[in-house]
Order: sequence, then structure tokens, then C-alpha cells
Amino acid sequence: MSTDITKGTPSTSYNGGWRTSSAWLHTWSGLTLGWILYFVFVTGTVGYFDTEIDRWMQPELPRSQTGTSTDEAANAILNFAQANAPGADQWLMSLPASRNQPFGSLYWRGASIESGAVSASGNTLIDLNNITALNARETGGGQLLYQMHWRFPYMTRTYSDWIISIATFFMFVAIISGIITHKRIFKDFFTFRPGKGQRSWLDAHNVLSVVALPFHLMITYSGLLFMGFSFMPLVFAAYYGNDNGARGQFYSEVFDPPGMVAAAGVAAPLTDLGAVIEEAESVWGENRIATIDIRNPGDSQARIFISENFDQTVAAGAGRLVFDGTSGELLHNAPSASSPAKAVRDVSLGLHEGLFATTLLRWLYFFAGVVGTAMVGTGLVMWTVKRRQQASSEIDKKHRGIRLVEKLNVGTVAGLFVALATYFWANRLLPASMPDRADWEVHTMFLTWALMLMLSAFIPARQSWPMQFRLGGFAFVLLPVVNMATTERGLIHSLATGDWVFAGFDLTALLCGALLFWIAQRATQVMNKHQKQRAPQTGPTSPIPSEHPVEGARQ
Repeated sequence: MSTDITKGTPSTSYNGGWRTSSAWLHTWSGLTLGWILYFVFVTGTVGYFDTEIDRWMQPELPRSQTGTSTDEAANAILNFAQANAPGADQWLMSLPASRNQPFGSLYWRGASIESGAVSASGNTLIDLNNITALNARETGGGQLLYQMHWRFPYMTRTYSDWIISIATFFMFVAIISGIITHKRIFKDFFTFRPGKGQRSWLDAHNVLSVVALPFHLMITYSGLLFMGFSFMPLVFAAYYGNDNGARGQFYSEVFDPPGMVAAAGVAAPLTDLGAVIEEAESVWGENRIATIDIRNPGDSQARIFISENFDQTVAAGAGRLVFDGTSGELLHNAPSASSPAKAVRDVSLGLHEGLFATTLLRWLYFFAGVVGTAMVGTGLVMWTVKRRQQASSEIDKKHRGIRLVEKLNVGTVAGLFVALATYFWANRLLPASMPDRADWEVHTMFLTWALMLMLSAFIPARQSWPMQFRLGGFAFVLLPVVNMATTERGLIHSLATGDWVFAGFDLTALLCGALLFWIAQRATQVMNKHQKQRAPQTGPTSPIPSEHPVEGARQ
């Protein structure tokens, strides 16, 4: 016999038992790693605008130079490489080809200090107008925030991969079991009953789960495939072995282009780069080159590897052309989908990252991520609401487990927004020449988050919820003010000059702050309503009322 979770009555049907089991699995898989998933959703959602955040966090940089032609950009970077990194084993030139690469850059290694190289290896952005290095403050930027959703700070890559892989798997289980559990899923999508305590939170959770369900399925399943190399090491170990070089051999065969050769030690001039670019564009079309990787420049065994820009294709895999570096002869044409397995991997990763997305589609990705964040957050809160309402006594309502989850919810759900805002504050307020500056931006973020968790432990939840949301609101609303006070690219100036990257960031910060203030106000209203409902039961000798911020009238 099983209990029908929708009615609370015994049911002997097979389907009822199946739904009951699915509900139990959905609840506990969602809660077990819910806090990790919440952090992953927040940082992953922010990451859809990682490039724009990078540029806001380095206000010293000029506007995007994506309008520069391929020939001009390539020759400018090559001239910089020859002047600053002679004798190098590799010059990797990234062209300002798209929104994802707004500036030209050069990475080099093995350069000769004796020949006048500024350093043996390095990586720098280049101003294509005067062929000089672009200098800007050190920062983790939006790229580091994005990386946090698949690589945790303060943790080795191995442990981080396993934790996130398991959390993603639990997320996938929670989604599938949630679909099975909610047999009235589409009817519930149009149902919302405010002021009904657990029922209201369940309605909100259902709506948020269904409105972006295809996105949630895609982002979770593609995440599992992407993390599969770490989560399922036996897949490649069965073929390549499990020794130290097995993984390197696997990645070399899958990702390294053909035609790699060692230097011969015989000097030879580099072929005309313009002719190579012209032939590459005859294959892919104009302005489709993302990187030019020159190996063994100045040697008779020089090779030029040209990678295609894939910002207009879903698959996150680039086609590659290999040229002889001295004669300019085309040696290999490696398509992006070199194998079915790599094609599946590239399409899954491309859908997950959304690098191909236009501005409108990128905002849709962002809002779907916000909905996913709210879905996880409401699920966490609903866990404590349900258990407090089901408790048979005030002693049960104050059970240590429930109170622990409740306080962790406050510090995680509300406190993370305060911590995220301080990450941007640190970028503007830390000295520009400070050693390990990027690391301290991250330290500031996590120290703030730890402080919010401590506050939630010592302050009753009915006060801590609105307080932390208000702190987050103030932190985000004041970000444009801090930006205007510390740089010359404040909101008014950005709007006047059409600098939409900076203006867009500041306006989004104001919108986030306003949303957090609204949430804080709603939380306060729920607190007051809850207190009024419990007032007749509360006397001088009565137990302390439940401090949960969202419990409303019982059904």
C-alpha cells in the first residue's frame, strides 16, 4: 500500500506508488545538493554576460575593436609579436572577431630574452590602432564568475569536478522525478494561490519549473555530458588505460590538430600571412577567422594553424586549417566535427554555453537561468515550509534539522546576492596595483558570503530574510554610484556616448537592486501576516512562534 501524495489517502494503485516514490526521490535529491545547485545556477546565469562583465571590470580598456579587418588585425598582432617575442616557439594570435573576442591578443612561449623578448612567455591584449599592449587592472572578471559554476574556488579540480557532476546528476534526477510526480503539471502552470503558505510556495515552484522546462532539461543534460570526462573516467580508461599519460593522449587525439612537427633548427622566413588568410577566407568566408596559431616561427618546419570563428554555429567546435609556415601550402583541412563523438560533445557544449546566441537569445538564456535559480531557491524554502506546517507541536517546529536548513537557506539564497555585489565593489575599490588583486576580489566575495551565513545563524529568520535581501538591494543599487565615483565611465557618460556595455551593466545592477528590494518588501509582508495569524495563540508563557519567513495560512 502507498500514500497518494496529492490527496494524503492510501492508494493501492501501481501509478500512485510510483508517484509517491518519485515525490520522495524528487524532494531529497533536490535538497541534498540544493545549495550547491543554487550557487551553480547563479554563477552560470551571470556567465552568459561574462564578456560584458570582463569589460566593465577593466574600465581602462577602450571600446571593442571588432570592426578591424582580419588582415589589419593579423598584421598588427604579428608586428607586435616580432618586436616583443622574437625567437618564440609559439605565437597564438587571437583576432577581434566577435563579441566573445572584442580585442586582439597575443600569447607566446619560448621567446628568447637574448634576442630582445620582453619575457620568455606572456599573454597580453593589444591596441590594434597603435600596436601597443593594453594595460588594465588585474581582475577575475566575468570569466572567473562563469568558471565558478563548474570549477569551485579553494578546491582541487578533481574534487570540484566530482561534486559538481554529482550535483548535476541529482538535478537531472530531480527534474525527471518532478515531471513524473506532477501529473497535472500543465494545469498547475496556470494556477497560483498567494497567501496559502506551503500551497503558494508549491504553486510558485511549479510555475518556475514548467516555464523554462526545456531549458532546464537541456542545460542539465548537456552539463552531464560536458562533465562526463571527469564523472565517468572509466569511459576513456577502458581504451586508453589509467596511467598518468592516458588522459593527455586522449585529449591530444581529440583536440590537437594534425600536422604538429618539431622545429628543424634551420632558419627560414615566415610566409606571407595575407595569402594564408585569403585562402582561409575562400574556404570559410570573410571575417570568419578567430585565431592564428604559428608554431616554430622563423624555422623551416614552421606551421600555421588557423581556427574558424564559431559564434554563428551552435556547435562549440572550430574548423581548422593547417598551412606550411614557409611555403604557405595548405596541408590539412580539419572540419569541426572530426568524429560523431566530438560532434555530439561540441553541440552539447555549444547549447550549454550559448556562445552562438544573438543579443535577444542571450537575454532569453539569462532569464531562463534566473527562472532556474528561482526554481531551486523556492524548492529549498518549500522544504522547510512543508515540514513546519506538518509538525504536530511547537517542539517539532523548532527541530534542529529544520532550523539548520532554514538558516542555511537564508544565508545561501539571500546572502549570495550580497556576496556577488561585493565582488564588483572589490573590483572598483581595491588598489589597482595591489598584488594578487584578482584573488582578493574572490576572497572578498566569499568572506562576505561567510558573514551572511553567520548573520543568518544568529538572527531569527523572520528578520534575516528581509534584512539580507535589502543589503543585496543596497549593494547593487549603489554599484553605478561607485562606478561613477571611481572611473570616468559612469552611467550618465555611458548613456551620452552610447557605451552600451557600461550603461547596460549599470542599468542591470539597478534593476537587480530594485528586484531585491521588492523581494525584501514581500518577505516583510509575509512576516507581518504570519505574526498576525499567530497573535491569538501567543501569550506571555507561550512558546516562541515559528520564525519561518514564508509560512502562511494552512489549507
